[in-house]
Amino acid sequence: MDYKEKYEEYRQLLKSMLSKKRFTHSLNVAEQCVRLARRYNADEEKAYLAGLLHDIKKEETPQAMKSLAVLSDMDISEEELMTPALWHAPAGAYFIRSNLGINDEELLSAVRYHTAGNADMTLIEKILYISDITSDDRSYKDVDKYRKECMEDIDECLYDAFKYLIEENIGKHSVIPPCTMRAYNFYTILHNERKKSK
Repeated sequence: MDYKEKYEEYRQLLKSMLSKKRFTHSLNVAEQCVRLARRYNADEEKAYLAGLLHDIKKEETPQAMKSLAVLSDMDISEEELMTPALWHAPAGAYFIRSNLGINDEELLSAVRYHTAGNADMTLIEKILYISDITSDDRSYKDVDKYRKECMEDIDECLYDAFKYLIEENIGKHSVIPPCTMRAYNFYTILHNERKKSK
């Protein structure tokens, strides 16, 4: 599918559904997705669209997000259903598929896992996950480190990101979804194997 002809339509839709701040974030993530797609030879159009649409349901009511997440039939764990901050991702993937008619499984999966993560992600999934935490509007303490690292080695950046995410969740006494644990384990094993082979 040629997504480019739909970009403006999707941008207008997002403008009507999101606050100015969230809309700006979506544009920034889309641009970062393109930068990473160029760096790693991924599909730039698909990466841009994933970035553009990833938070499409972020400002829904919690109950609506949860309902859509359950309807998505995207392997939502009990732990994810206990964590409202994660609901917008599968809800967004469901909305994109059912309301926008986008059936690209990689794009939908990228949106579904852009907050919780997963093991052995595809290149588009990795790009969206990292772009969401390194977009131009982000200003947390280590963001510059992640921005630099993601352009050098996306898998190493994922290892550091998941390590940080697990520590944050433990610090907040939050449950950790199985997909996040799988992501942490996968990229930790990869990190350790690469260290051994050096």
